[in-house]
Amino acid sequence: MKECLFCNPMNFPEQRIVFENESCYFLQSPKAQDILEGAGLIIPKEHKETVFDLSEKEWFDTYDLMQKAKKLLDEVYGPDGYSTGWNVKPVGGQSIPHAHFHIIPRFSDEPLAGKGIRAWIKSEANRRPGKGSRV
Repeated sequence: MKECLFCNPMNFPEQRIVFENESCYFLQSPKAQDILEGAGLIIPKEHKETVFDLSEKEWFDTYDLMQKAKKLLDEVYGPDGYSTGWNVKPVGGQSIPHAHFHIIPRFSDEPLAGKGIRAWIKSEANRRPGKGSRV
């Protein structure tokens, strides 16, 4: 898909492909590093809108890259834990309609350590006047 950000990952020179295999990439972007040190995404090379559209091969290749990414992130950053996951459709938090698996190293000295992503979402909602949260 020509206009999809993840179908053409090298259209963004600051983004780098850390690992790849036959059907997937593990990408990191310096912009994400400013907020979430070490964070990256595993995306299928072929356009698939959601995780539910992945082939069995893409599932296995995602797993392969997840293990490689974890090993690298453990060595480089030494995180105390990880947040991982897929967001599906806008109501589920998916902002780019191309399946992507988040791998986010987490550290014990973070303000929301041990709280998971829902705590962050709630804290963001509380900072915006007039925005409520059902989380």
